[in-house]
Amino acid sequence: AGGREHAISKKLLASPKVDTVYCAPGNPGMTKDGINCVAISERDHSALIHFVKKEAIDWSIVGPEVPLLNGIVDDFMAEGLKIFGPTKAAALIEGSKSFAKQLMDTYQIPTAKSRSFECYEKAAAYIKENGAPIVVKADGLAAGKGVVVATTVKE
Repeated sequence: AGGREHAISKKLLASPKVDTVYCAPGNPGMTKDGINCVAISERDHSALIHFVKKEAIDWSIVGPEVPLLNGIVDDFMAEGLKIFGPTKAAALIEGSKSFAKQLMDTYQIPTAKSRSFECYEKAAAYIKENGAPIVVKADGLAAGKGVVVATTVKE
């Protein structure tokens, strides 16, 4: 229903190889661009699979992270449907900052120094010890709101 999905859908519809684009659940602005919005939640994998089969849709493309982390690609593939997006296991790289950092450390992929905390006091002590500037990220999906680039320890 967001801007990313709108842009992807609009670009697909502009292709001479594409007849129809459906977006679930979509938004009112999409309909103005000729995109067919379907009142199915991104969380309802069964209903989406049923719709794709009923409409004989060639490809599905996933925009938002939540259905990816909920395994929509795995569910579609299990039904023999073509879908573009990472599997549930691969989506964890985006869905968990801690997992991504662990993966990078394990496979020696260059990344900034990091630590994960579940205790506020330990996190605060780490920040005091390391000083600022420092980046603080929430683990999990935060809809683009989970990062603070702090220029001071107080911040």
